[in-house]
Amino acid sequence: MTETPRRGVPAAVPRVRLVDVAREAGLSKTTVSAALNGTGRLSPAVRERARETARRLGYRPNATARLLRTGHARLIGYAVGEYPAGPGSYMDSPYFAQLTSATATAALKHGYALVLLPAGSSPGEWADLPLDAAIVADPLAEDPLIEHFAAAHIPLFTDRSVEGRPGTHWVDIDTEAAVREVLDHLRAEGARSIAVVSPDNTTRFHIRALSAFRGWCAENGTSPQVTLSALPGNGPVVGAVEQALTGPGKPDALFVLSEANPALVLDAVRRLGRSAPGDLLLVCASEDTSAAHTDPPVTTLSLQPERVAEKGIELLIAALESGSQEPTGALVPTRLETRASSRRGLAGPAGSR
Repeated sequence: MTETPRRGVPAAVPRVRLVDVAREAGLSKTTVSAALNGTGRLSPAVRERARETARRLGYRPNATARLLRTGHARLIGYAVGEYPAGPGSYMDSPYFAQLTSATATAALKHGYALVLLPAGSSPGEWADLPLDAAIVADPLAEDPLIEHFAAAHIPLFTDRSVEGRPGTHWVDIDTEAAVREVLDHLRAEGARSIAVVSPDNTTRFHIRALSAFRGWCAENGTSPQVTLSALPGNGPVVGAVEQALTGPGKPDALFVLSEANPALVLDAVRRLGRSAPGDLLLVCASEDTSAAHTDPPVTTLSLQPERVAEKGIELLIAALESGSQEPTGALVPTRLETRASSRRGLAGPAGSR
């Protein structure tokens, strides 16, 4: 006796198979497979016909069969070392939101998907996942997650701290040059006492940024004023800004390396009876687009997260597709967008540098 679907329960829709696409397109199964995988010597017309037919029929490759056939699940683990809390806790940060989105988009263009992992996760939490590669954004010094991935022989994309290690790929910025560009700009605008607010962590960027700041101060005969924000987020950073401006140094310029909303930083400046750029020049390392719309608009140093993500995925995918264990790396430029908060009219009209 044939069973009929229960009332209110939809009948299962048969899965579209590769052979169904081939029959509909009038092509062989081998030709369709090559067209969908981007392999084989096919004419553009044939390749597009196979892909259009697959799209129209709703064909999806069988992930389990592909894993058995190729040994690749096309999954990439992704963690942010600077945020040790659960996956996604860093999405309130414009920098990490852009970095994560750009990474996921670039990976998906190559047929790979991201799996979000906690920064403090142990191998037992992800060892059963068929990860083809891993990404650790802004790892802390001696980050155990990097060592765990290396021990598991999982190809890794992170910052320059892994330079030269087999199976690793890095993308970074020239931190010293970026910091010096900001400091030179502030000095050209008349600043003589510059304070820095930085996170109290051990990421490569922030350690090297503070080192560059102290080196620049020594060369220019000024005392380095550094205030550390204990935790990421607007609240702790604004608190550190207030501490920096009420300390004994009486700075006439402030460079906020800790990411915070520029409008909130300006509010803190005003609450303390200061004005930007009147008696305080202000620069924020930030990807927050609202910086251009505050009063006054805030000068920002962009670390170009989208370019970092795209270049890193390019290097990682190239290694995965070729099977190479050779380490690779690249530097991407930063962007200083000078606006009214850091200008006193000594260096011409505002604009990007």
